[in-house]
Amino acid sequence: MYAVIETGGKQYRVEVGTELEIELLKADAGETVAFDRVLLIADGETAAIGTPVVANGSVAGEIVRRDRGEKVISFKYRPKARRRVKKGHRQELTIVRISDIVLDGKSAAKEVAAADAARQTERQKLEAAARKQAEQDAALAAKLAADKPAKGEAQEKSEGERAETKTTARRSTAKADTTESGAAKKTTAGKTTKSDAPAKASRARKSDED
Repeated sequence: MYAVIETGGKQYRVEVGTELEIELLKADAGETVAFDRVLLIADGETAAIGTPVVANGSVAGEIVRRDRGEKVISFKYRPKARRRVKKGHRQELTIVRISDIVLDGKSAAKEVAAADAARQTERQKLEAAARKQAEQDAALAAKLAADKPAKGEAQEKSEGERAETKTTARRSTAKADTTESGAAKKTTAGKTTKSDAPAKASRARKSDED
């Protein structure tokens, strides 16, 4: 629901919660003011247009604070007359927050409050679901942390057995290599002895002839 109001010679389109800078009003901060010139109020497909104001509608606002607008410079001069006038002006303003719009007894503030309550309820439901999911995740993490040490011990045991098997295999291979090396040395020694026998016999015959 929105409305069009007139104040200070200007027109404003407002909704509940809208803050406006309007011309200075004779009211203090925190007070409630009612805008008597409501030109239009629209609620969905329903609209009430004033002639010139809406008779069955009203707009209320709350004074937030007083303020001053930006400085405006006014400079006037008259050529050939040596007349120069420079003035500065800061407009006094009132900050107003629209608190309610009423059309035929229907309040926009109540509708906004009901919508906020519904959103708050939905938010609470989402937060409860999130807390429940977090508790389930924490329980699952604790269970996995409890199962991890047992699996770690089994893995370490299997790794130790594999390392022991590899060590035994290396030792067997080294022993086999040592045995083969010794046998090769003996064979080489035997061959050397047999090859030297004819030479020794030849030298013995030569010494007998002499």
